Amino acid sequence: MDGEITPEEVAALVEDDADVRIVDIRPEGTYAQGHIPGSENVPFAALTRDVERFAGAEHVVTVCPHGQSSVQAANLIASYEGVDADATVQSMAGGLVAWDGTLESGDDAERDPDEGPEAPF
Repeated sequence: MDGEITPEEVAALVEDDADVRIVDIRPEGTYAQGHIPGSENVPFAALTRDVERFAGAEHVVTVCPHGQSSVQAANLIASYEGVDADATVQSMAGGLVAWDGTLESGDDAERDPDEGPEAPF
């Protein structure tokens, strides 16, 4: 693993449409409620089974709620033999609680990070 990346640096990568794979390791239902635009969901429990998805990736950033589990996920991805030795694998420091940008949701609406899912009424 190549350490941590700040939420601001991740936001710049998203804005620049950089060649980076942002991997949200939260459960599918939580991911659907709001996630970083362009991120993909690979729940932590499925990561060991699905780690080959990152073979050939040049830059991977893992994301979780508070930036702790994503460190473990980044270590797992970085240790996979299919990931290039030159690949950059990082964890987003502070997790989604530190994210200041908008979030996409399963209903394709963008929300501020402090907004919960829309009320049903």
